[in-house]
Amino acid sequence: MASQEQLSAIKRAKVLMVGAGGIGCELLKTLALSGFQDIHIIDMDTIEVSNLNRQFLFRQSHVARDAVLRFRPNISITPYHANVKESCFNVDFFKEFDVVLNGLDNLDARRHVNRLCLAADIPLVESGTTGFLGQELTSGTGDLFYPI
Repeated sequence: MASQEQLSAIKRAKVLMVGAGGIGCELLKTLALSGFQDIHIIDMDTIEVSNLNRQFLFRQSHVARDAVLRFRPNISITPYHANVKESCFNVDFFKEFDVVLNGLDNLDARRHVNRLCLAADIPLVESGTTGFLGQELTSGTGDLFYPI
């Protein structure tokens, strides 16, 4: 159980979630249910029929809508319907956050986010899947998961 101090820190934390697909959807649920209240999401996809089998937040009625606009309405969600590699998502942008969660399925973009977190000195929670296997890595500041 979290202490009152930890719960306060969770409520104050500014979180960046990159990717709102199969993994990101699960991470967003966990963030929202854990008490995080200021969540920013970068995702460039729109919801498609092929998403419905792996993303519990979406239904047939959400097809063709921005993936980032569907989540819990009573917490502060700031959506960016964009590619994380766009120039506006630079080191200064990443420095605005207390932690970054990576739910991307693209290795090049995952490396890009890792480099930005390293340069911004922001902790990164990296997650991904390969076939039926999944992995999660948590870095402190200054850790690098992928070779530059």
